[in-house]
Amino acid sequence: MTRDGHTNGLMIEILLDISYKNKKQGSLDWELIGDHNASNALAAIAAANHIGIPISKSIEALKSFKGVKRRLEKIGEYKNNIKVYDDFAHHPSAIKSTLDGMKKMQKEGRIIAVIEPRSNTMKLGSMKKDLQDSLTSADIIYCYKNNLDWDPSELFKNDQKVRVSNSTQWILDSIIEEKKANDQIVFMSNGGFSGIQNKCLNLFENEE
Repeated sequence: MTRDGHTNGLMIEILLDISYKNKKQGSLDWELIGDHNASNALAAIAAANHIGIPISKSIEALKSFKGVKRRLEKIGEYKNNIKVYDDFAHHPSAIKSTLDGMKKMQKEGRIIAVIEPRSNTMKLGSMKKDLQDSLTSADIIYCYKNNLDWDPSELFKNDQKVRVSNSTQWILDSIIEEKKANDQIVFMSNGGFSGIQNKCLNLFENEE
């Protein structure tokens, strides 16, 4: 499998070259980004091939696949090529995979990660050092600290790109006020995140 990102209007498409036994079988051109999406595509093609479905047919079928809800799901696209994503990533390894995948495909602009450490281990703070390390590919990070047993402000006190708050409204206001062309904004939580995703979409739509 090889991977390439190219600009097509305002859309970043991902090209995956699919090979089997060192022979190219075809190319999958789709909108889904992230290493986990590429791995899932290969797994689906391999499983289908195992039961006799030609790889070429699997590739054609996947070209129309729009992804699984809340798995780096693009939920909004606005003027100046600003995109908004929703992702279920809720532990450091998943967060890192998502952000690293976005970074590989980002030709210009910033990656803005908005995280809610919500799982039990994250709330307790047992993975906070791993969380810090998982965010290196993001240009700006907003960390929602409500209901945590530890203080992210202390963890990130020397990191200028991290903003910590217990107010989703403050986070939203900051995103809108500081937005720039080509921003990719990704909300990361395994819960509802106080509805911040839809509130963000509404704010952008009101500016259209």
